[in-house]
Amino acid sequence: MKRLIILILAIFIIACQSQVGETYKNISPNELHTMLANKDFLFVNVHIPYEGDIAGTDLSIPFDQISEPANLALLPSDKNAKIVLYCRSGRMSEIAANALVVLGYTNVWNLDGGMINWEQQGFEIIGN
Repeated sequence: MKRLIILILAIFIIACQSQVGETYKNISPNELHTMLANKDFLFVNVHIPYEGDIAGTDLSIPFDQISEPANLALLPSDKNAKIVLYCRSGRMSEIAANALVVLGYTNVWNLDGGMINWEQQGFEIIGN
């Protein structure tokens, strides 16, 4: 039941984004690779179940639990801090990114296409 409520909330959040105008930024694997060379952001894997990480990952938080108080405590208190999210295909990280935007985070980034796209561009996944 809890997961159903979270899913409904995520759909609502996505629907509201076009009205509010605030959103997250999608980045390509190549852009992320460049960003990782001079990392100035919190890098979060939100995929469940675990299927590996991109090197440099700081946290693993299930996408459907990102807004729970214990997990929000792991994120920067500064709502303007840069946070980059990813998952396996990009869908779970989109949901998590939208949830963070609704909570007031203003500098949220999402790896477009997730780890699948990352690997297709020739980059490595570790721990899978």
